[in-house]
Amino acid sequence: MKRIYCLMVTLLLVVCASAQTKVTGTVYEEAGVGAIGANVVAEGTTVGTVTDFDGFFELTVPAGVKNLVISYMGYKTVTVAVKPNISVTLESDTEQLEEVVVTGMVKQDKRLFTGATTKLEADETMLSGVADVSRSLEGRAAGVSVQNVSGTFGTAPKIRVRGATSIYGASKPLWVVDGVVLEDAVEMDADDLSSGDATTLIASAISGINSEDIESFQILKDGSATSIYGARAMAGVIVVTTKKGKSGQSRLNYTGELTYRMVPSYDDYNICNSQEQMGIYQEFERKGWLEYSSLYAAKNSGVYGRMYALIDAAKGGGTGLANTPEAKNAYLRAAEFRNTDWFAELFNQTVMHNHSVSFSTGSERARIYASLSAMQDPGWYKASEVSRFTGNMNASYDLLPSTSKQKLTASITTMGSYRKQQAPGTISASTDPINGTVSREFDINPFSYAMNTSRAMDPTETYRRNYCDFNIYDELANNYIDIKVTDLKFQGDINWKPVRGLEISALAAIRHQQSRQEHHIKDESNQARAYRAGIDPEDATIRDSNPYLYSDPDDPLALPETVLPKGGIYDLTEYTLTSMDFRGTISYNADLGKNGDHILSLFGGAELNSTDRQYTMFRGWGYQYDNGGEPYLDYRLFKQSQEENSMYFANTFSFYRNLAFFGMATYSYKGRYTINGTIRYEGSNTLGKSRNARWLPTWNVSGAWNAHEERWWAPTFGKAWTYASLKGSYSLTADRGPATNSLAVFTSFTPWRPSTPAFESGITLEALENSELTYEKKHELNIGVAFGFVDNRINVEFDWYRRNNFDLIGFTQTMGVGGVTTKLANDATMQSTGCEFTISTTNIKTKDFKWTTDWIFGWAENTITKLDSRSQVYELVNGFGRTEGRPIGALYSIPFAGLTEEGLPTFYIDAEHTQIAGPDNYDAIYFQEYENVDYLKYEGSIDPTITGSFGNTFSWKGLKLNVFFTYSFGNVLRLDDLCPVYSSDYSDLTASMKEMKNRWMVPGDEQLTTIPSIPTVRQMREINALNNAYSAYNYSTERVAKGDFIRLKELSLAYDLPKKVFEGQKAVSSFGVKLSATNIWLAYADKKLNGRDPEYYNSGGVSSPVPRQFTLTVKLGF
Repeated sequence: MKRIYCLMVTLLLVVCASAQTKVTGTVYEEAGVGAIGANVVAEGTTVGTVTDFDGFFELTVPAGVKNLVISYMGYKTVTVAVKPNISVTLESDTEQLEEVVVTGMVKQDKRLFTGATTKLEADETMLSGVADVSRSLEGRAAGVSVQNVSGTFGTAPKIRVRGATSIYGASKPLWVVDGVVLEDAVEMDADDLSSGDATTLIASAISGINSEDIESFQILKDGSATSIYGARAMAGVIVVTTKKGKSGQSRLNYTGELTYRMVPSYDDYNICNSQEQMGIYQEFERKGWLEYSSLYAAKNSGVYGRMYALIDAAKGGGTGLANTPEAKNAYLRAAEFRNTDWFAELFNQTVMHNHSVSFSTGSERARIYASLSAMQDPGWYKASEVSRFTGNMNASYDLLPSTSKQKLTASITTMGSYRKQQAPGTISASTDPINGTVSREFDINPFSYAMNTSRAMDPTETYRRNYCDFNIYDELANNYIDIKVTDLKFQGDINWKPVRGLEISALAAIRHQQSRQEHHIKDESNQARAYRAGIDPEDATIRDSNPYLYSDPDDPLALPETVLPKGGIYDLTEYTLTSMDFRGTISYNADLGKNGDHILSLFGGAELNSTDRQYTMFRGWGYQYDNGGEPYLDYRLFKQSQEENSMYFANTFSFYRNLAFFGMATYSYKGRYTINGTIRYEGSNTLGKSRNARWLPTWNVSGAWNAHEERWWAPTFGKAWTYASLKGSYSLTADRGPATNSLAVFTSFTPWRPSTPAFESGITLEALENSELTYEKKHELNIGVAFGFVDNRINVEFDWYRRNNFDLIGFTQTMGVGGVTTKLANDATMQSTGCEFTISTTNIKTKDFKWTTDWIFGWAENTITKLDSRSQVYELVNGFGRTEGRPIGALYSIPFAGLTEEGLPTFYIDAEHTQIAGPDNYDAIYFQEYENVDYLKYEGSIDPTITGSFGNTFSWKGLKLNVFFTYSFGNVLRLDDLCPVYSSDYSDLTASMKEMKNRWMVPGDEQLTTIPSIPTVRQMREINALNNAYSAYNYSTERVAKGDFIRLKELSLAYDLPKKVFEGQKAVSSFGVKLSATNIWLAYADKKLNGRDPEYYNSGGVSSPVPRQFTLTVKLGF
């Protein structure tokens, strides 16, 4: 009987076991990577499991169960039929929080991630018609400030993640693309991005990436998030993940964009029209500035200078203007009513094209993504054409069959871009420390020209600049820069998973970028002719005044001569970057314990990075463009160069090497309680010889509590409060500082010996060796919370942080040992504090209609707590000085004390406002002063302290309306010079601001206005340093405005045809169209700006503001 009973029990167990089904499978995110920690449950039961770090799961399904339910935060829940092997790709759900964090080196389950980060999907982030993807980040993430200091393609916006991290360094975030750091072509400080110099055109590291190739951005903010990058990521990390092919899917996509940019209008700016301008010129004339004698050989002249030239021509028997009051009044009256629209003359009504084609496919073992794009921009203004072509391919192949327990995958990624661009000819800006002015010789930037040139001038006429004839059309045709940029990157990855949970990876990448800038200064350009003005044509008065001519110092009686008797100038500048990256990593991920309650993640590895930069420059004087390029050399050029120690060619190299070892360990109990530790030990060749200086350990300790994972959470709060997480971290990260004197710095020169014909090369000590030069460092404490309410229809995130930056590079004063009194050293400190707040809500959701809102807020302030260096007055009033107790970028002003009875400005020159600089002592205003600066008024920081955005998206069936505002508060701006003619040489070439109508005119006006008078020639001669006073006025408390703004950044309407339209045919699978307007409305700004864009610095050169534009986008899927 017992045998029969045992037999029956055995048979029953066998039947039950045979009725169960063993299912294995892999769950993928939308991007094609494995979903970590997705829940897989047998429908109608409590039997379930979670996927591992590869998205793999294994589950024994009870008898009778036909479906599996797969859920994953951030994605829509799906139901699939039970079968032995399942592969599922989830579709994202914007109401859910994203569940995976990609740091560029490692992928982590967000439940286990303890840092501060923001993930942005590219499709939801990109601005239509904006080719540079970095500009699309403005307002998208709390704590990330993006200032469009220039809108010219190739220039980079000023991006700060949680504010500045270095006093004199770049403070720019690290860009990581598919796990590889993307180095900048040129090392440029963030403040230099607004300079307008030609090098800014290659300042953007990612300008060669096609936006359609990007899958997502992951912005790593705090030390916990960036710690894996150690001493390279003190300023934050922006991780870019590009698109990849997906198994079982084949797609061909086309995206086309047509963008029209609005021409600027004088209605938006505070510039005098021609009638108002001629009224100012008449006062110039009455006060002696526009007399024939002063304009005959003037450096610059406009309407009056042209009139006198025509009178001279008529005297010589040629075609000109009669020297009669009637003829002169008629000529000036025509100028008064001319009202030239320089914007219409110099800007183009053109359409920019951007086309992209991509193909992706995948089989069981192979996946591939490839794309090509072409952008053609005819130029928003003259001499600004751009063409860009990009290519991208990402292929991966599983070397082992799917039946194998091991996985071995090889991947190859290639990215390439070629850019051809033209820009107006320019040279670098220079600062005059005597009067504090920043100027740029030979500037022909069309926007700057339109803003600063008199509207009384005739665009078809020739006027005078730099002592010779000038017409803006001719100069743009004869003075321009051709830029060619080639960027190639090859990357190989191999991933081996020998056993479940263990992964061994290796990466190798090489990138080569070459940029070539050819500045063509042709024979008949104003810049070339300025070097022979007064010689050809001959004019003794101009010859003796022209600073571009050469006077032989060996002959005290020698007359000025030209070093460019024929031809023009061919300037060639090349920047070459070659970088190589090698990395090997090993990771282990396991769910331990009976029910997998203990989650363990280990990650470690080593990497080697090298970056080689080369800069070459050649200046070909006498290049005859009109004579087949034949050079015309003049010996005096080389003599002058030798005497001035100027170079006509250069070839310099710099190289950077970095070796790092890193490790990270994470432990979590049931995804509720998580602790994390990261350490990285690295060394760099750019730092001091001392081991303590060259090698640095960086680290992070952090933890998180996911309260919603507690058993009691769901029964207590239900769907009212569905998500709650608390995180905290403390870390040490670092960065290489701006100093280069880890070894002594020597420069060569040629001593000038006027008393002997012998010459030899010399070497001078520029900087003493600092063997202890080390990394700039930062301790950071971060505390953050995240909540989800009403079934995650309301999501809130908040972070607070405090940073203590130390060992920062600063100038320190020495006793002069070694011949140097000031040197760079790790001798400064800074403290930063901030908070970030994000709230996302789904306000309405029905079957056909959806309304979502996103509000993003970030606040960040910094204070320099220790700094030994001193800044001069001209640095402080321009905003690039540094002072202890103030933030980086502190702007100061000279206190304005009112006008005299003659309308001349006065200023306080002591902190107590008891001493005044006026007509008797204007020389007391000393822009090079660095000790007595207490009298200057602190205005605020030039960098905003509050940034963010407010956006609403409305969806109805296939229609989608997006309204996106950005805002910025807390910074101040220096207003443009009230009138560019406030100098010792008043010109009728330049435009004036409309405030000039309110200037002092008669005694008593000093009680009604703060705008100075136009001084007479006699006053300028008799009052010592009067031009200093007018320069001081431009840097006074009267010339400051708030930089606050609220802008409608994007307004777009999109429509996607329903998928059912394409059912039954295989040619087209999707179609969408989108009309967007970008940058179209400045809703709020300080009235003192009078139309000026608060983000843009009108620095001339190659810079331009971000335009208002409209874009039509068409997307097709096949």
